[in-house]
Amino acid sequence: MSVLFETSLGDIVIDLEVDSCPKTSENFLKLCKVYYYNLNAFFNVSKDFLAQTGDPTATGTGGESIWSYIASQSEKTSVPRYFTPELTPKLKHTHRGTVSMAVAPSVNGNAGGCGSQFFITLADNIEYLDGKHAAFGHVVEGLDTLDKLNEVFTDQDGRPFKDIRIRHVVILDDPFPDPEGLVKPPSSPTRPPDNSTRIAEDEDPLATLPEEEEERERRKRAAEASALTLEMVGDLPFANVRPPENVLFVCKLNPVTRDEDLELIFSRFGTIMSCQVIRDKKTGDSLQYAFIEFDKREDAEQQAYFKMQNVLIDDRRIWVDFSQSVARLNTTWSNNPKMGLRRQRDNGGYGGREDLEATRRYRGEQGRGGREYDMVFDVPDGDSGRRRKRSRSGHRERDEDRSRERRRRRSRSPHDRRPRSPRRR
Repeated sequence: MSVLFETSLGDIVIDLEVDSCPKTSENFLKLCKVYYYNLNAFFNVSKDFLAQTGDPTATGTGGESIWSYIASQSEKTSVPRYFTPELTPKLKHTHRGTVSMAVAPSVNGNAGGCGSQFFITLADNIEYLDGKHAAFGHVVEGLDTLDKLNEVFTDQDGRPFKDIRIRHVVILDDPFPDPEGLVKPPSSPTRPPDNSTRIAEDEDPLATLPEEEEERERRKRAAEASALTLEMVGDLPFANVRPPENVLFVCKLNPVTRDEDLELIFSRFGTIMSCQVIRDKKTGDSLQYAFIEFDKREDAEQQAYFKMQNVLIDDRRIWVDFSQSVARLNTTWSNNPKMGLRRQRDNGGYGGREDLEATRRYRGEQGRGGREYDMVFDVPDGDSGRRRKRSRSGHRERDEDRSRERRRRRSRSPHDRRPRSPRRR
């Protein structure tokens, strides 16, 4: 009665002692049949000692017998998690490759015993384990796999830095009938049962990419880090924002070229939603580049981009490219003081994605216009602020006039005062 384990280091064939340990062998074979061991990790590897697996949680505290597993699946009366170990005196840990069931100790009054965890010895003559754990088989093929398992690098707890997993289990011979209620899953699991953060068993940490691909990956990681930094400082709405695909970037313009000129020239390719020449914040002079937003992406890609490249406008050869700016997503494209803020069109989406929505501080803020509930220290817009400033300055002037008049009256001499006229009786 044999079982084939296909691991990430190689294959291992185990022969079971079904005559000496019938219950342990039945438990082991039926757990294999329900794919219980598939994708389990070797969570405890000690050099020249043993390699332990069979715990889906990979913590050393999980696992259960096949009878407990069936009861948990069928929601019947509870069955003890462990069964009594079959400690056979003639089966000892004298040879490398001995397969033995790990015996759990009694905890808080709960009886210990054998569940699903088992280990394989990696050296000869380990008498320390005799009488403590139930040996029930031995490895007949795959000793070279045990050599590889014995040489893996582990942490201080014995967990390999790189996951070593049981990829698949094949039962070569099973003499036991299925227990009542056992249901074989239709397929083996595709994801590991534990949440491991180790190096994946199919990943090579020492593998090197071609120089061009490695440079591409390095630039990609650098761009992601830069985007995250810009998101943190507030320059981007979010790190993976994409520039709009219907906006063209036009540069090398003549300083005298106006918005109306570009809009008139580019409007023959399609409907233009906005066209703006970017200007200096203080002087209002043209910075000689502009953004043109088309209603349809096809008009920008297939028409204007190809037909307006290197065209002469106002004695200058312009350059046309697709916009990489996301400033439009922040409701303004330009810092031109004459134009002020440009409100974002309410066409749904945010940041180049239709399934996103801009964050609002107040409920229902979208329909109010945007700047009604700003910070308390923001400078007020419009004429109301100027009126308040004039009124405050007027109050100050009147107070100063009154105090000045009082001082002038106190400083006058008695001879300067006009005499009172006598009252008539």
